Amino acid sequence: MCQFCTQHGDGKIWYKNAANYSQDLLADLERRKYIENFLSSAFSEGFQTLGRLETIFRKKGKLPDAVKAAMLKKAKAEHFGQVLPIEEIADVVTRAATIVRMPCACRWNIAKKEEQCCYAVSYGPEAWYNDIDMSYFGKAQNEGLETLSAEAAVSQMRAMEEQGAVHTIWTMMTPFIGAICNCRPEDCLAMLTLSRTAVETMERAEQVAAVDASLCTGCGLCEEACHFQAIDSHKRHGMSHAHIDPSKCFGCGLCRRVCSAGAITMISRS
Repeated sequence: MCQFCTQHGDGKIWYKNAANYSQDLLADLERRKYIENFLSSAFSEGFQTLGRLETIFRKKGKLPDAVKAAMLKKAKAEHFGQVLPIEEIADVVTRAATIVRMPCACRWNIAKKEEQCCYAVSYGPEAWYNDIDMSYFGKAQNEGLETLSAEAAVSQMRAMEEQGAVHTIWTMMTPFIGAICNCRPEDCLAMLTLSRTAVETMERAEQVAAVDASLCTGCGLCEEACHFQAIDSHKRHGMSHAHIDPSKCFGCGLCRRVCSAGAITMISRS
């Protein structure tokens, strides 16, 4: 299990611990203030910081250790995520009391494009997203939040996965869990941070993809689908087959989705 499970799991996988969705956490005044300013502090400032760090990374080939450590400390305390395969996402969503689809702040920052691919989830009578400042997207406070059933939300997320989206779950001041995002590498602050600075502001899934070489046809579709450069081709008995590096795999399951031979499964990382 990841370090979040150790710290916040109470013996479980951390995002399956009911305490991390509790109204007691939402009642914290510091967290309420953080949520009110969340879009500007986490995204507007985040993209500005990414630009500065990318310049340093290009010049030096890496970030100074102190800078990297400070980034991770801030992210883990405030807005930290984890990749989840779709079946884990579905489990989280179906247990929610309310689900709303909202505009993606990453895409809004990048292109001022409104794309509703983020989902706020609430597990009690009071919803954290009521405090979000929707004027960030040029909307009134009661606009831009579409209430959905769990079935509709999961169906939409499955459709986004067909387009190559990676599912992630995020905290609003750790360990309070509030949002599920469906991320593409070119549109996501966390994935851009990973590709441009090599800093992981999201945990890998508790699962990892594995290949059954006896079923693999060597078609290469899984390698093409992987956003994390975790797959390459190996020779076995004169035949090519996919090889997945578990140290690089984030466990999103996109490779499994495109494998028509059924050669890829998700197994426990531990």
